[in-house]
Amino acid sequence: MKHRIVTAAQMKEIERAGNAHGLPYLQMMENAGLAAYTQLRARLPQGGALLIVCGKGNNGGDGWVAAEALHAKGVAVTVVSPVEPNDIQGDLARVVAKSAQAAGVDIVVAPPRDKVVELLSGTDVVVDAMLGTGFHGTPRAPFDIWIGCINASGARVLSVDVPSGLSAQTGLADSECVIADTTVTMLVLKPGLLSDSGRDACGAIIVAPLAEQTERLAIEADPVAWRADLDDYVDVLEPASNAVDKFSRGSVLVVGGSTRFVGAPMMAAMAAARAGAGYVTLAVPEPVAPIIQARMMEIPVLALPAGRDGTFSSEAIRLVAELAEKRTATLVGPGMRVSSGTVGVVSRLLETKVPLVVDADGLNCISRLTSNRADEFPELLRRAAPLVLTPHRRELGRLVGLEDTPPASLTAAMEAARRIVWADGGSELTVVAKGSATACVGVDVAVLPKPGPAALATAGSGDVLGGVIAAFLARSNVDNEDIPVLCSL
Repeated sequence: MKHRIVTAAQMKEIERAGNAHGLPYLQMMENAGLAAYTQLRARLPQGGALLIVCGKGNNGGDGWVAAEALHAKGVAVTVVSPVEPNDIQGDLARVVAKSAQAAGVDIVVAPPRDKVVELLSGTDVVVDAMLGTGFHGTPRAPFDIWIGCINASGARVLSVDVPSGLSAQTGLADSECVIADTTVTMLVLKPGLLSDSGRDACGAIIVAPLAEQTERLAIEADPVAWRADLDDYVDVLEPASNAVDKFSRGSVLVVGGSTRFVGAPMMAAMAAARAGAGYVTLAVPEPVAPIIQARMMEIPVLALPAGRDGTFSSEAIRLVAELAEKRTATLVGPGMRVSSGTVGVVSRLLETKVPLVVDADGLNCISRLTSNRADEFPELLRRAAPLVLTPHRRELGRLVGLEDTPPASLTAAMEAARRIVWADGGSELTVVAKGSATACVGVDVAVLPKPGPAALATAGSGDVLGGVIAAFLARSNVDNEDIPVLCSL
């Protein structure tokens, strides 16, 4: 995986280290501006007009560098700045702004809204270089006004490093942020570009190099996560072979269901079958077994003892464990609800020696077992066989004592997931933290698969995911160290 993802703080440290290793901050700013220039030259129509909207800091400095380079090539470029170049507080940004001014770049200082609208109306491409990766909170005037004008203009937008108003760390925006067609981010990806509001705001993301020194420092840095591409799965999944039968493709047991939730285990079982498991069995409470079997004739349905509430009774605990020991992977949780019986089922399955996926109410059972502090009970989750937890953000919050304030961003979800896997300390545990972007977090690495479409944001998609993961885990040749990548499929 070549796409590293670092936090805003890590990016600042990379820049500091680059400066210490002989790459001046000014050179980094000039390189960033020239990277934006390169992308603009490729996107600007012949004879087109360009407007660059700059802030007061280093992000604005990148815009000034791009403006001077474009002006030197005869491009009609205008810079909008909140202050005169000589009044820019940042030393580096002031240097490059004054250089662009001396080169003859057209500058409009602190224009009112009407003037900004007028400038945008005659622009083919607008460059957003207002607020950079260090921004958080709510944009202040005049940037809040300019952001609204840019979004209403209809012009094509290129953002430098991050769309202004969006947090590069969280992917959240407290108010309106720039909606870009293209975002040119420097050196490495940042988590906020890939999740939540960032998915709509960034458009196409281009990672631009800064210098050889920073490339090396980025490689040496410990990324918060890695972005997975399709070719990253080539070494994880065994090529399809015709020399197989249902007994050599693994067997999956799906444990779940209740009289209240009948469909969830059905979707999980069907997903496991369609993902390639050689044999799938569905174990459900006795009252719902006839209903499911009538609708899913291709998958065996086992009726286990149930209580008056329509969930598994304590008598089902031993039977579930015996069934799981005969399969190569088990999924527990879809539609199961939380009761004394289901908590016992989950607790007993955690003691088994086969790969286990815990989803939905199976996770809530773990929360019940640990009083919402799974990270303080590592002995419960520590096991010799692979264990995959697949919580959405609310379930993840319940697992780590944040039930009232669940993780609101991808980075917060990764931090919560790491509390669980680091407490466990074993390579067998992976937490698939589901959300608008999903992070597959192991003790050594976190992997971010490319997110799916918004159509997946519906009840039942998590049940399907659990079934797919169980099917892949059922393959006997899956190595533990590959589980985070496998779960990002």
